[in-house]
Amino acid sequence: MESREFHIVAETGIHARPATLLVQAASKFSSSVTLSYQGKDVNLKSIMGVMSLGVGQGAEVKITAEGEDETEALDAIANTMSAEGLVD
Repeated sequence: MESREFHIVAETGIHARPATLLVQAASKFSSSVTLSYQGKDVNLKSIMGVMSLGVGQGAEVKITAEGEDETEALDAIANTMSAEGLVD
């Protein structure tokens, strides 16, 4: 199991477009990927789960991956977050 923490800097937080891209990035991997925010954990492969968290600007989130490609999954998700301007 591997996890990383991220500070969300985007003014709109994780809204529909970046949430969709994060779900797509996570779905490419066989590992289980979880997004944690304010004590709630959701499957990062579920758009409804991600949107239900309402992650806004200034949020601290943790993403955990568990499986044979966990490192690659976290790298891809971190790259997507950077590309979308969610993190600095």
